[in-house]
Amino acid sequence: MPGLMFTLRTGSLWPCRLASLSSLSPVSRNASKMASDSQWLSQADREQVLMELRATGWVEVVDRDAIYKELHFKTFNQAFGFMSRVALQAEKMNHHPEWFNVYNKVQVTLTTHDCGGLSKRDIKMAKFIDKVALTM
Repeated sequence: MPGLMFTLRTGSLWPCRLASLSSLSPVSRNASKMASDSQWLSQADREQVLMELRATGWVEVVDRDAIYKELHFKTFNQAFGFMSRVALQAEKMNHHPEWFNVYNKVQVTLTTHDCGGLSKRDIKMAKFIDKVALTM
């Protein structure tokens, strides 16, 4: 297809490494916080937060270090409204979910690609998603 362009990112400017590179970025004020949010969870923390998230319907993805949840709403408008609220938060966090929507159903997968697996940012986003879903 003419006009399509793909770029392979090979540099080391990933959020989980930003703390050491913060002086290079104009947004260095948030780099340290982003870096700490991007870090993997300790085994004890991981077990605790996954237990909490399982209680709200999240499941671990087989063969992948990620979590998944399927949400159902009354209407497409409600599902789209939910996605819009999550999208605004995702932009603020610079952490975007993988998701799929058909009519009133939204499927969400969270993982931190930059770090190669589940991180504190995924947990923060999952909790935000649960909070928004309760208000819909």
